[in-house]
Amino acid sequence: MDPKIELLAPGGDIDAIKAAIIAGADAVYCGLDTFNARNRAANISFEELVGIIRLAHQYQCEIFLTLNIVILENEFKTLAKLLSKLVNTTLDGVIVQDIGMFHLIKKHFPTLDIHASTQLTTHNVGQIPFLKKLGASRVNLSRELNLREITALTATGRDNGITTEVFVHGSLCIAFSGLCYSTSASVGNSGNRGRCSQACREEYETTESGHNFPLNIKDNSAFFDLPALIEAGVHSFKVEGRIKGASYVHTVIDSFRKQIDGFLATGELLEDGERLYKVFNRDLTNAFLKGDLNQSMFIDNPRDNSKNHLKDKLTQNGTQSISVVQIHDAEQELQQEKSQIQASVDDKIKHLSIEKLPLTLAFSGQLDEPLSITVSTQDFVVGQTQLVDKVFTVQSRSLLTSSDDASIDDSAIEKRFKSLHNAEFDLKPLVTDDLAADLSIPFKELTTLKKQVLLQLNHGTAVLAAVELPKLVKYPKPQDETPKLSILICDEADIALADNTDADVYFKLPDAYKRGCTQYVDFFKQNPRLIPWFPSVLIGKDYDAALNILEKVQPPLIVTNNTGIANRAFELGIKWIAGPFLNTTNSYALLAMQEQFDCHGAFISNEINQQQIKHIARPANFKMMYSIYHPILLMASRQCFFQQSVGCEKPRIDNGCMLSCDKSTSITNLKGDEFAIDKQKAGYPSIYNQDQFLNTEIIDDLAHLFDGFMIDLTNIGAGDKPSPDKGQLIKQFELLINGQSNAANKLDSMVAQSTVLQYHNGL
Repeated sequence: MDPKIELLAPGGDIDAIKAAIIAGADAVYCGLDTFNARNRAANISFEELVGIIRLAHQYQCEIFLTLNIVILENEFKTLAKLLSKLVNTTLDGVIVQDIGMFHLIKKHFPTLDIHASTQLTTHNVGQIPFLKKLGASRVNLSRELNLREITALTATGRDNGITTEVFVHGSLCIAFSGLCYSTSASVGNSGNRGRCSQACREEYETTESGHNFPLNIKDNSAFFDLPALIEAGVHSFKVEGRIKGASYVHTVIDSFRKQIDGFLATGELLEDGERLYKVFNRDLTNAFLKGDLNQSMFIDNPRDNSKNHLKDKLTQNGTQSISVVQIHDAEQELQQEKSQIQASVDDKIKHLSIEKLPLTLAFSGQLDEPLSITVSTQDFVVGQTQLVDKVFTVQSRSLLTSSDDASIDDSAIEKRFKSLHNAEFDLKPLVTDDLAADLSIPFKELTTLKKQVLLQLNHGTAVLAAVELPKLVKYPKPQDETPKLSILICDEADIALADNTDADVYFKLPDAYKRGCTQYVDFFKQNPRLIPWFPSVLIGKDYDAALNILEKVQPPLIVTNNTGIANRAFELGIKWIAGPFLNTTNSYALLAMQEQFDCHGAFISNEINQQQIKHIARPANFKMMYSIYHPILLMASRQCFFQQSVGCEKPRIDNGCMLSCDKSTSITNLKGDEFAIDKQKAGYPSIYNQDQFLNTEIIDDLAHLFDGFMIDLTNIGAGDKPSPDKGQLIKQFELLINGQSNAANKLDSMVAQSTVLQYHNGL
């Protein structure tokens, strides 16, 4: 057992960060007001970040900055400016989702430590080396994994020199993180941009099984599973909650700190966890960790469950009939406790300061003497929480000379040293009382002195110059080449559709397999025209089975939505194209996949709009693809959507459900919007928009940018709705791509319910 574990706390605002530090967090993750996946949190400014880093380090606590969203092409210039500032702080790491940002940091800002966000949906052992090659030193594993799966990924991480991080408390997403598009499809509020509208917490029309919040699951807590996670080799225990306040953060972190320390000291769990129920919770579950995906994970109330827990506790304590007075008194007591917690936390953090450090520069010198600058500021010594005075002097190499017209007066000094008033330091008025008048020194000496001052203020580390990103070359596709149509199928009966078209045919492989999946090996060998299409989620043995297909078939080309499969294809020398669920939104992501993994093309994300697409720079010899017709996936889950909608006789979802269940139903929110719930055999339960995505506009707008357009003919997400004739769809799309614009009208009439909002709204 390795006791070197980290308790990682959320910090949505300054008070919450201070509360985490004082409660004993080993590290805190927080976000600025840009580039982070919690726009609803208060977040912090860059100046506040610098003060927070200094404060945290006084308490031997690290600070990680969340940059965990997908990045748009026009944001890289601003991003580079931010990263140029971050490398000159003592920030301990950045948390990243976007593959392009990995590439940018690794190439231009290599001193920054990179952690892979949970938004990358890391759930199989093949993804670990992929992330390592991108530059990650740590990966936050998917929340849906069980202990056995976590243990396997952690061991692979250890073999690759990469640590793992697991969520141990806080809100759970019912969807696979990074693959939830629940509000992106309608209003552009994408979880991949930090704007999750939490459709899973919404109230819906009462379902057949009698539930009003059919997608709402309890909060996660591994409070009593810490020994197993330590034994599994997990390095960091992460608490969710960047929208929560200081009292919540302090209570949870203090509880986990005591639990961890007590276990490491005694080998026993000493805390009962009751304090966790006195702050916001939706009740608690560890079902994902245990691999027991049962109905008890759901709760028909997305709001604070503290009072209900209190009532349940009264009943469990033997009170058979609870009176209204007893309930009222207990609720009053709970409210008083919450107020006391808040007051106690406020008192504990009030003395913690993130103010800028005062900085005084005193200039002195006489004729034929060096120019001296005496610097007075404050600093901290590791192991001490109090700042101490720091004074040092730097001197010029040249001597001061007499000069009437080129003297170093107050304005000349102010011009060169005013930049020291920055995020770290509050520069006081410059002191020049002891500097004789009418003296001169080469101005380059002033610049040298400034650099010496900066070096000492920066603890001996040279300040790095700002990085200006080189302009990317935008390579055109081959001239006069019409984009090629491709079709996606998942039914062997649909292979015949290829007889009358020269379109590329992708065959979608399942998410799950029975043992002995050699049928697909033989299937692809017998049908060499089919291009294997690998899904986004492949966990455990399902990943092994998919890997077996890849290795045994050795197809000339694949499309993969899973980075573990992408990495293995690269190792085998198999050409691969990045699928649409890799959320590719920028040129740097294309470069990363091409330069590091020999990727031959990528589907551009359907979340971005025309303007956001048109600025992407294609690398040389690289194909750009786009899906123009498909069901709109809102979310996929490892949990069952039927238990809370139409009901299910099975109390929990298991391997048998995955392989055999093919139900479909729908739920309707209070606005009257209907959403299809669809479960294919060997697929994960998924929810789809009521409209199909149909984008015929892009043919006129951006056909010159793309090598291929895909149409999805799998029928997934259609529910009970009749599907258009697939042969006719292929014919009309071919006509459209070849310039017959009247085909667009025909397609509109064939696809009864369709939308192109994502192409208009973007991110």
